[in-house]
Amino acid sequence: MKNLTLRNSDDESPSSAPENFPCPLGMWDLEHCDPRKCSGRKLGRLGYVKTLRLQQRFNGLILSPMGVKCVSPQDREVVADHGVAVIDCSWARLEDTPFSRMRGGHPRLLPYLVATNPINYGKPCTLSCVEAYAAAFYITGYKDLGEILLQKFKWGHSFYEVNQELLEKYARCKDSAEVVTAQKEYLEQLEVEHNKPKDDLTDIDMDLEYCNPNRRVGELPPSDRLFDLYTVRSSDDSEEEGSEVEENEEGDEEDPNDAVECNKSESACGGKDGGFSTEDASHGETLTSSNPESLNTCSNADT
Repeated sequence: MKNLTLRNSDDESPSSAPENFPCPLGMWDLEHCDPRKCSGRKLGRLGYVKTLRLQQRFNGLILSPMGVKCVSPQDREVVADHGVAVIDCSWARLEDTPFSRMRGGHPRLLPYLVATNPINYGKPCTLSCVEAYAAAFYITGYKDLGEILLQKFKWGHSFYEVNQELLEKYARCKDSAEVVTAQKEYLEQLEVEHNKPKDDLTDIDMDLEYCNPNRRVGELPPSDRLFDLYTVRSSDDSEEEGSEVEENEEGDEEDPNDAVECNKSESACGGKDGGFSTEDASHGETLTSSNPESLNTCSNADT
């Protein structure tokens, strides 16, 4: 058994030198589809795929609906020695396709996978030619070869991304029987998730303390009273700040000694007339007042 490795040259890379591709790729073209959209024909124009004639035999792995076994890691040696071939036909015309005239000793089915090509995006088991090649390479342990082919298409990278979980499951299997088992388990899981009852967002228990579906519990707005107090205080502060700015713009710069002079004056900020009882601040006594408005004014002046 040979190992599939790319033969790099000094001036050629694997992605731009199809002659370095390490195994043959074949395709029977039934001319059912638009040649401008056929991924198999594009790979043929790039030199990766050889078109086969009807009755022409291909000794490698043949991806065909007529297969009785799934592709599995057990086919790794066949792929390495003889390559992979696909049948380019329309999924709507399988009954008209002469599969019996496409001869080979290793016909294989592909397990459940989802197409990501622009024609059948999101549809299961309707892969394009390049997706079929890439799936066979991934399952048999040659993921890098599949990536080289997928890179020739703008959408190609999405095939491995969408089917990553499934391809990994299949690649860890031993033979075709295990691949079929893995496929069955995955499809059963899909059916369970599909039949799982979904949450009804319109089913609201009005007896609950909080029944607003647009707000989580604990995210309630402040009460009207707190909101009004906050609004009044914010507006007062903004007006006072605005008036101070206007006075500073029209007059001279504010003198820091003004606040001191305000405290020394008997009539300023209420003084004796305002009902204050003052003590020396250095003795740690507090300032008390029977006039709350005077206290607010004084606080603003001290700020």
